[in-house]
Amino acid sequence: MAQWTSAVGPAQLARQLQAQQQRPAGPGVRKPPAYRALADGIRLLVLEGRVPVAARLPAERELALALTVSRTTVAAAYEALRAEGFLESRRGAGSWTAVPAGNPLPARGLEPLPPEALGSMIDLGCAALPAPEPWLTRGVQGALEELPPYAHTHGDYPAGLPALRQMLADRYTARGIPTMPEQIMVTTGAMGAMDAICHLFAGRGERIAVESPSYANILQLMREAGARLVPVAMSEGLGGWDLSRWRQVLRDAAPRLAYVVADFHNPTGALADEDQRRQLVDAARSAGTVLVVDETMTELRLDDDLEMPRPVCAFDPAGSTVLTVGSASKAFWAGMRIGWVRAAPDVVRSLVAARAYADLGTPVLEQLGVNWLMGTGGWEEAVKLRRDQARENRDALVAAVRRELPEWEFSVPQGGLTLWVRTGGLSGSRLAEAGERVGVRVPSGPRFGVDGAFEGYVRLPFTVSGAVADEAAARLAAAARLVESGAGGGTEPPRSFVA
Repeated sequence: MAQWTSAVGPAQLARQLQAQQQRPAGPGVRKPPAYRALADGIRLLVLEGRVPVAARLPAERELALALTVSRTTVAAAYEALRAEGFLESRRGAGSWTAVPAGNPLPARGLEPLPPEALGSMIDLGCAALPAPEPWLTRGVQGALEELPPYAHTHGDYPAGLPALRQMLADRYTARGIPTMPEQIMVTTGAMGAMDAICHLFAGRGERIAVESPSYANILQLMREAGARLVPVAMSEGLGGWDLSRWRQVLRDAAPRLAYVVADFHNPTGALADEDQRRQLVDAARSAGTVLVVDETMTELRLDDDLEMPRPVCAFDPAGSTVLTVGSASKAFWAGMRIGWVRAAPDVVRSLVAARAYADLGTPVLEQLGVNWLMGTGGWEEAVKLRRDQARENRDALVAAVRRELPEWEFSVPQGGLTLWVRTGGLSGSRLAEAGERVGVRVPSGPRFGVDGAFEGYVRLPFTVSGAVADEAAARLAAAARLVESGAGGGTEPPRSFVA
């Protein structure tokens, strides 16, 4: 990496290192030299994603003062990190975090298992549930009944079917954000929406600010579009968005786009409160950054007593700063490839015009199916089934992991489909490889980071329950024992796909 894209101040880094030192050491662990402890601390912050890759570190003298250690200690720590590939330096430009040269970017996830393999392998790779029947079948039947008039047309609707655009606009209006159908474009899933947005706003070489960690597929889509990703570290647990960090990155890096998942963040499950949303919109507007908000998890509130905050776009109702992306794939079914964008009418027109060189439009039959479900109350019934199933799965998985792997740490989210788990110091990549050997597929943490962060994490989706959840946790424990024994294999995970 040529140079740094963000910076971490000496006081901030000192706080993170001091909090890290408060964790109790295991029995019989010998205290390392001060420079080694400092180097290990910074390395762990990078691997966990709490200090982004390509972040400029404080000068040696500044960090020494903040930590009340000698400059020699800091210099030796930096030299050790450079030797290990976790730090790069250039005269006049300072030093910035990195990952060791030669390591492949663990950005992709796991291909969904074919149905015939499900008998022998428990698949925790994809955060996707089976269709909420009978509503899928009813939606398809309703779509077929409404299809004949459309069959007499050319079938190309680059902005989406007018009826579905109106339906989606009405649903935003009912949520308190007045919306016209001219502010809606229907896409082929949320990925189609993000692809169109990236190609319109973020050409090759443009900077995009992203949460760290973030959704693996979107990170890879942005990389392949040629964007330069600027990671902004999430707070610990379910704390979510550190607005001082966001303001600093938006001010200093001046990214063209910023991408956030404010509702049950994938993978951490965090939920942004109203103040965080308001401040994030204000910061983006001040920086001239277009804020893309992924709402694919919005309807998956699992705790009945949770009061949802207003949508992020409520703080920018005209859609001049906030572009909202929605989808049927998480709330309904991944096989229903319908997504949408809500934005200002001129932005929608530009997205539609650019689409002529991509996929022309979204399948008519699937649009009719979603429109039928939303218009008849079937959508709400299906989402209720989805919430009930995800809640049951979440509770079963949490109980099983706590029983089988008590040293693993996580915060239980109030919604969404994912659990973000710290693996007690074990390599997530090695756990993923060992898991394949014992019959459980799990995506490692680095897939959700930029340039190899989050090695000490895995993501567990709420896709199994009952005896299968118990067996999945038992197999994860077996994989952990393999890694601890040194039999877990190498650190490079297979390159593929994660949902």
